[in-house]
Amino acid sequence: VQPAMLGLCSLLLLWVLATPCQGLLETVGTLARIDKDELGKAIQNSLVGGPILQNVLGVAAVNQGLLGSGGLLGGGGLLGHGGVLGTVEELSGLKIEELTLPKESLKLLPGFGVQLNLHTKVGMHYSGPLGGLLQLAAEVNVTSRVALGVSSRGTPILILKRCSTLLGHISLFSGLLPTPLFEVVEQMLFKVLPGLLCPVVDSVLGVVNELLGAVLGLVPLGALGSLEFSLATLPLISNQYIELDINPIVKSVAGDIIDFPKSPAPAKVPPKEDHTSQVTVPPYLFNTMFGLLQTNGALDMDITPELVPSDVPLTTTDLAALLAEALGKLPLHQHLLLSLRVKEAPTVTLNNKKALVSLPANIHVLFYVPQGTPESLFELNSVMTLCAQLTPLATKLHISLCLERLSVKVVSSFTHAFDESRLEEWLSHVVRVVYAPKLNVALDVGIPLPKVLNISFSNSVLEVIENAVVLTVAS
Repeated sequence: VQPAMLGLCSLLLLWVLATPCQGLLETVGTLARIDKDELGKAIQNSLVGGPILQNVLGVAAVNQGLLGSGGLLGGGGLLGHGGVLGTVEELSGLKIEELTLPKESLKLLPGFGVQLNLHTKVGMHYSGPLGGLLQLAAEVNVTSRVALGVSSRGTPILILKRCSTLLGHISLFSGLLPTPLFEVVEQMLFKVLPGLLCPVVDSVLGVVNELLGAVLGLVPLGALGSLEFSLATLPLISNQYIELDINPIVKSVAGDIIDFPKSPAPAKVPPKEDHTSQVTVPPYLFNTMFGLLQTNGALDMDITPELVPSDVPLTTTDLAALLAEALGKLPLHQHLLLSLRVKEAPTVTLNNKKALVSLPANIHVLFYVPQGTPESLFELNSVMTLCAQLTPLATKLHISLCLERLSVKVVSSFTHAFDESRLEEWLSHVVRVVYAPKLNVALDVGIPLPKVLNISFSNSVLEVIENAVVLTVAS
């Protein structure tokens, strides 16, 4: 291979890693784009405190922040009474009393990761023979470069690559500090602070990585099985957001991986607006959910007189009024039974701001014989087209179905042939009143969304585009 060709390949690889996809979404994966503001909020929240950070750092005090007085760097903490500075011989009387809650700022580095800056102020107290009682403070900037990669578990992870501390202005609030001692204080702070504050950055990243790792959490689907997300490719990063291409893995209750047919057409991913995060869900997840329901028999139903309200016609008398030839010479006033079976997986179509479900079903109409088992009257093949109302919740999409239209075709009949189209209105009424509510109960499990940085999608804007549903939430 010529050197020029190697150089060209290297440039192409760098361009691929640095440029998130602006083209087509794969037919299976869920695409998540995390705005840099969301990453900044996660970092700031980890600094403010909370159970996760307490567990990572082993700290209990939170009254003034985990980095404040009484916390990690306060009295009795890492730098407090008896802490690191208390063991430095030249500064045996110097104690750090508090660390102002750091202010974070970050910049995404395309193709690499993140530059994270923390600005804080360290408050110190000195009581010793050289300077008497002193109170002083120093401004500190912590600058770190953080790479974005994939952990051994297959989750996105932030890895601290470089960290440095810049000591700013030192202020003396009370007392007198001789120049030689002032210089000693300054030199020791230059030596000590990087080793103390950079581990804080590492701990913060540990908390954020826990949140990023939640993307692989197992989501139970009740009696249907479970859903697990995995990274399909390396995370990509631009100057505004991190992009994750996530594959859903569907498992049965027994733990076996279930593979449903993929949609043949990918989706064109819309651009992401500034200060928003975005999740794009393909039809595959919808088809998989309906496929699980169909496999488990959750879409089948026996519609009997006991299950229908009084205004739903379900007797041979009602049927004779609609289509006498379908009844033949059977007696009137006999109850009917509708045995509805879905023998093929439904398909979901996403297009033109609308989500439609095509559900093929076999409808077997039987009549009750006094003191006997129901006997066949006729059998129909039907296709129900149902409109899906999608509602975003915090961690899933809720689906509610309503019948848009129904078509039927006679497969077999107890009597002679008849015009089945005249039964469509009657069957549509039965489906709307009795069958659709059953479907909606079965669909209550919803479509799980990947957990990324604890982003809630309950207030997101939902848009149905061609072959995808896009959820956009403001950061």
